[in-house]
Amino acid sequence: MTAQRDHGGGLDAAIARHGGQRDDWLDLSTGINPVAYPIGALAAEAWQALPDGGATHALVDAARTFWAVPDSAAIVPAPGASAIIARLPYLTPQGGRAHVPGPTYNEHEAALRASGRWAIAPDERDAGFHVRVHPNNPDGRLTDPASLGSQALTVIDESFCDVCPEKSLVACAGQPGFVILKSFGKFWGLAGLRLGFAIGQPETLLPPDGQRNLSELLGPWPVSGPALAIGARALRDTGWADKTRDRLARDAARLDQMMIAAGANVVGGTDLFRLYDVQSAAEWQARLAGHHVWSRTFPYSRSWLRLGLPAPNRWARLEKAIG
Repeated sequence: MTAQRDHGGGLDAAIARHGGQRDDWLDLSTGINPVAYPIGALAAEAWQALPDGGATHALVDAARTFWAVPDSAAIVPAPGASAIIARLPYLTPQGGRAHVPGPTYNEHEAALRASGRWAIAPDERDAGFHVRVHPNNPDGRLTDPASLGSQALTVIDESFCDVCPEKSLVACAGQPGFVILKSFGKFWGLAGLRLGFAIGQPETLLPPDGQRNLSELLGPWPVSGPALAIGARALRDTGWADKTRDRLARDAARLDQMMIAAGANVVGGTDLFRLYDVQSAAEWQARLAGHHVWSRTFPYSRSWLRLGLPAPNRWARLEKAIG
């Protein structure tokens, strides 16, 4: 049995059903920062040459500083966090039982099942592979560090943690058996760049046998030259990151106020997306889509509706749709 892989996005299907052109729509179904990092000009070599070791080292050094990665931990860049998630089930010599507390981002369970090596255990005490999404998607709940034991392998997915760096559990990467995932595209608003990171002890990510070595599983040149250059530049720009966190926090509060006034209850979320309890998520989604605003619903809840944040010049469209 394959876990259902429902995601945000799917705007083409929404357009086919509700009409309009892509430029007419406000896509709030994802948790991607609507104000992307300004990438600036890139050297021609970034596009023309195969990525070299120097560019990769520059990106890794910038990531180590930005996330305060322990000196003993290795950092493996990849073409998106999803590419890492698909390979995580192969990091151990054999499979077994895995625990993925839900509801949460469903790609982890789907990847574990698809590997054919792992069965999903309802009780974490029966598992040798553990997944924590921190903050959780979609409700934003945080993992209590005290709840993390010395399990065989624990994956902590921090794809949305850059809005609250003080809550990061990256220090766990200093211990064997932990893998911290970082997604570049969400906070920096460049999801199309496809860049993510796995952080952990070398014996966890890079065992010498090759068969379980994450770098070997990803293959040669996994990250493009432009992604290496843009990622290193953005990770060094801490001033942009600080200003962005302030803006996202203000916008998340503004969205909550609008939805509460419209009768919704706040369930949680992060400063990149908000989760609401409404009487009928399907009716809300259809009503918003009538105004060409796309939202996120979930197959396991009839009342949960998730909204990302609009760009600064798109609030009027959202206010009209909600109002």
